[in-house]
Amino acid sequence: MDFKINHKSPVPLHVQAELLLRRLIESPEYQEGKLLPNEVDLAKRLAISRATLRQAINKLVFEGLLIRKKGVGTKVASIQSISSKSKNWLSFSQEMETRGIPIKNFELHISWVIPDQKVANFFEIKGNQKVLQLVRLRGRPEGPFVYFRSYFHPRVGLTGDEDFTRPLYEILEKEHQVIAYISKEEISALLADEFIAQKLETDIGSPILCRKRFVYDVAERPIEYNLGYYKADSFVYTVESRRE
Repeated sequence: MDFKINHKSPVPLHVQAELLLRRLIESPEYQEGKLLPNEVDLAKRLAISRATLRQAINKLVFEGLLIRKKGVGTKVASIQSISSKSKNWLSFSQEMETRGIPIKNFELHISWVIPDQKVANFFEIKGNQKVLQLVRLRGRPEGPFVYFRSYFHPRVGLTGDEDFTRPLYEILEKEHQVIAYISKEEISALLADEFIAQKLETDIGSPILCRKRFVYDVAERPIEYNLGYYKADSFVYTVESRRE
């Protein structure tokens, strides 16, 4: 494995170190219990401060992926000890796959649009700069239950010619080297207007779950602004919290 960090990259050093460690701990030797390299030696090898390296290690310890023992060292946690504090998240396709729900695309539209002010402000771009808009109506084979509208920062490099029947974040990572790293969400309830009711094949005024997702790359730069409108009787959003 190449132990290198790009000191000229806009990606923060601690984020690069964290990504390197995530790849490192996937290797069989560390999965089998071998201690990670000494912090002092690894920091020197990466040409970063020990504090920067420790920031990356602390995040993985917090997620339950690493165990650090004073006087012993740091190693990969066993599967049984992985913490529920891990903040993994999935794309819609991955979510449905894990639940065993077959998904059908009823509509898929791609266009370049001038975003409204909320989207422009999120992307920190001028209001007259066009962005790629991806609209999808999705659901079970027997009928749709979610209407998505996504906007992408021009920096991402999407052209509109991609095969959007594939998982979105797979396209971003494999074709454009953009890793969707952070997702922040807002959930709210509303009543279906005429447009949403028609798309979701429900009555005007029916309860709808509105899910906003704000997605960032490893440098914590915005890459996607996503709006999802779900039929309330077809989708349950579950949050599990655990008191430590």
